[in-house]
Amino acid sequence: MEKKELTDKINKLKKEKNAIVLAHTYQNIEIDEVADFSGDSLYLSRQAAKTDADIIVFAGVYFMAETAKILSPNKTVLLPNVKAGCDMADKINLKQLREFKAQYPDIPVVCYVNSTAEVKSESDICCTSANAVNVVKSLNTKEVLFVPDQNLGSYVESQLEGVKVITYPGYCPIHHRITTQDIEKQKALHPNAKIMVHPECKKQVTQLADFVGSTTAIIKSVKESKDKEFIIVTEKGVVQRLERDCLDKKFILINEKAVCGSMKLLHLEDIYNSLKNNEFEINVNEAIAQKARIAIDRMIKVNA
Repeated sequence: MEKKELTDKINKLKKEKNAIVLAHTYQNIEIDEVADFSGDSLYLSRQAAKTDADIIVFAGVYFMAETAKILSPNKTVLLPNVKAGCDMADKINLKQLREFKAQYPDIPVVCYVNSTAEVKSESDICCTSANAVNVVKSLNTKEVLFVPDQNLGSYVESQLEGVKVITYPGYCPIHHRITTQDIEKQKALHPNAKIMVHPECKKQVTQLADFVGSTTAIIKSVKESKDKEFIIVTEKGVVQRLERDCLDKKFILINEKAVCGSMKLLHLEDIYNSLKNNEFEINVNEAIAQKARIAIDRMIKVNA
């Protein structure tokens, strides 16, 4: 089918089935044309929690669809491609988290939402890159365990005086492989550009930034800025959306490897087939979901 025909069919199915599409910012940009809400994990989590739709189609990766199901247990949650996983989430499982906690007893666990439902169920509170600093601050404690992203945990510690953040050695491969040399190379080519960095990057990289923030925060900052040129140090989807929305500004992707293959698995055809055939439904063990929801609900109550 042609793109317009697919879009029309998807929008028709959404109305017939009382369905919504949630799309992460790293998705192929074509998905935005049928998305009811698009943004980062925190924003989409909040939309999943309060929607009146009967069906949630999550254009994202597996852990996101799990989170939506946990927040909306009575709704049907569909993930159009079950192969859409997350390398960071795969870096820690329930057994590994329990072993990590055993090394540091009686210290609260902050769990990045880029994790499985099981890992969330064993944590005290979740966070996203948008509210991680405020989540840790809300615990009012001198020490926290942070899983699974060592880079986000390190960034949080740098923003909070007197708080020790003990990190699990996980990371997002896309952000982790970005280097200071990448920054220096692009800055040499574009000396007037502002450097906008996601906190999943290494500490050496965030230290070179003009701005550090979640995908939503980066987009908001760029749109409000009087500057005209930006080096975007995160996944390519952010650049694509900025180029679409800010025609008077120039955007440079930090490098051509900054692409999440899992996020790019979904296309309009997948959304259409998912809605038409109810593919593929995501379910979470009830006991795990109940425990995980406590951690997620605590996160949602913390301001970004």
